[in-house]
Amino acid sequence: MAPIAGKYILETSENFDEFMKALGVGMMLRKLGQTSKPTVEFIENNGEWTLKTTTTLKTTELKFKLGQEVDESTFDGRDCKTVFTLEGDKLIQVQTAVKGKSAKYTREFTDTQMIMLSECDDVVSKRIYKRQ
Repeated sequence: MAPIAGKYILETSENFDEFMKALGVGMMLRKLGQTSKPTVEFIENNGEWTLKTTTTLKTTELKFKLGQEVDESTFDGRDCKTVFTLEGDKLIQVQTAVKGKSAKYTREFTDTQMIMLSECDDVVSKRIYKRQ
């Protein structure tokens, strides 16, 4: 299995606008989401992970332990109960929204990439990030 820890920069994005629409994200935030090239960093320290996402507008950090529910406030303003699990070489993130739509993110790691599938309702977006 490829390591998860590391820094990744977005290379390609498919169907992300449709995914954001399914989540209920407004047009202005969707436009920003489509043009941004986020850097995602996973840092592990004694079983506690930090997921840091950096864009030109905002940096967010989410600390979690595998299998334990955490409170998450998403970039688009949803408050969620979020759980991360590891299934083989895939890191699964399930956001259960307190209000609004829930989402699932499946991240698969290779030596050179992170491939992320984002799902809401029946809409799936695929984003590929290059390992730095």
